[in-house]
Amino acid sequence: MPAAPDYPAAPDRAVIRRALFSVSDKTGLVEAARTLVELGVELVSTGGTRKAIADAGLPVKDVADLTGFPEMMDGRVKTLHPVVHGGLLGVRDAPEHKAAMEAHGIGGIDLVYVTLYPFEQTVAAGGDYANAVENIDIGGPAMIRSAAKNHGYVAVCTDPADLAEVLEAIKADGATSLELRKTLAARAYARTAAYDAAISTWFAGQLGETAPKRRSFAGELVQTMRYGENPHQSAAFYRFGAPRTGVATARQLQGKELSYNNINDTDAAFELIAEFDPKGGPACAIIKHANPCGVATGASLREAYERALACDPTSAFGGIVALNSRLDAATAAQVLEVFTEVVIAPDADEDAVELFRKKKNVRLLVTGGLPDAREPGVTFKSVAGGFLVQSRDDAHLTAADLKVVTKRAPTEAEVRDMLFAFTIAKHVKSNAIVYAKAGQTLGVGAGQMNRKDSARIAALRAADFGLDLTGSACASEAFFPFADGLIQAADAGCTAVIQPGGSMRDEEVIAAADERGLAMVFTGVRVFRH
Repeated sequence: MPAAPDYPAAPDRAVIRRALFSVSDKTGLVEAARTLVELGVELVSTGGTRKAIADAGLPVKDVADLTGFPEMMDGRVKTLHPVVHGGLLGVRDAPEHKAAMEAHGIGGIDLVYVTLYPFEQTVAAGGDYANAVENIDIGGPAMIRSAAKNHGYVAVCTDPADLAEVLEAIKADGATSLELRKTLAARAYARTAAYDAAISTWFAGQLGETAPKRRSFAGELVQTMRYGENPHQSAAFYRFGAPRTGVATARQLQGKELSYNNINDTDAAFELIAEFDPKGGPACAIIKHANPCGVATGASLREAYERALACDPTSAFGGIVALNSRLDAATAAQVLEVFTEVVIAPDADEDAVELFRKKKNVRLLVTGGLPDAREPGVTFKSVAGGFLVQSRDDAHLTAADLKVVTKRAPTEAEVRDMLFAFTIAKHVKSNAIVYAKAGQTLGVGAGQMNRKDSARIAALRAADFGLDLTGSACASEAFFPFADGLIQAADAGCTAVIQPGGSMRDEEVIAAADERGLAMVFTGVRVFRH
């Protein structure tokens, strides 16, 4: 490990005399350049950035005039030169650095403003391999990292907000403070790290690597929060560069700021409701603590909500409502009769929004669409000393996937009920049991340490709210290890059971189903959720 040279202490105030601009995002570029020129700063720039500044009638020097080399190789080589990086990395008060800069005619660069080639956007837009590679920035990250390393003397900006802070500082004091330059350097390294993470993740995908040797995740801060899951925990919300449609992309039309728990539960709700294509009719999910307490379809969105609410109106208090289609006024009026934390939908009618304005604390989010429940992707979870990564649970079953294992085959209605119940069970914390009939959950048993208790609790909830389980379908997200859970469900009134199968005691469970005249199918697919 090389020892740090004994450089003089960096100054608190650093005056900006020369700035280098190289941006792909030209938002506010000319205005910022004009401000710097008015403050007496010399501008140096490259390619299209230089042209935009010059076209505005502002003095700007081409970087080629500094390096003595033209831009070449389709723009791949223009700033990778000692005159540029010496001007960024030179420690101005170190005698040897100062002498080297003078000997080689290297002038200091005090401000760097770089926005990187739009690699993330190119990939998100479906760009092909060649276009993605061509949008990997090389010179930009190099300049950012050089400037950030020499933050004792150089201010580095990677987005318009950073530059605005620098402009405010030099307007007020004629210089940047060391504290500001440190802050900017930290942001700059985070930006290049996120950029490299996006590139490495894309490359792994191109190569079909599901477990690359190194894995990075990066996001951009959306908001800090008052606290996390509990008041003694700090928290913040970050958005990926190419986010999946949902809470991270939603537009909040009204209501209080979203909390950590709001976001977690809203995500669970919207991912569940995405299982129901609006072309198949309206659907509603009500979530509490990331578990569904009621899910239903209906002839109208209002009916879907009312049927979902009927499953467990007690737990729905303070819950999250997710809808698979545009929120209308009739549905909004019903939702607002129950205390609800968040409502999320693809869109909302103006008269529905107007009703929500009367309940100013209720958060209303619109997303512009639904996420694709079958889209590939990854999820991750932190553990002590590392993190777990897995592919997203995109399991989707049809009647053709089901294997009848009992003497009695299910009716068409029972098949529909079983598939509906199993879809819900996929989104219930394990061990999970769901009773459903005619597109409506009747009882949900979540998060128990044994499956029999989940079946019993789901039946008790149905009884509490006057829901009859006779003729219902029962879904278990994992196999019944013993017959007791299935017997519990049969005693509650279900006539059809859907489960993955695969237990050592499958024959015992099948025999218990046959004894009770149940129809049972195996999916061959487990959908644990922890």
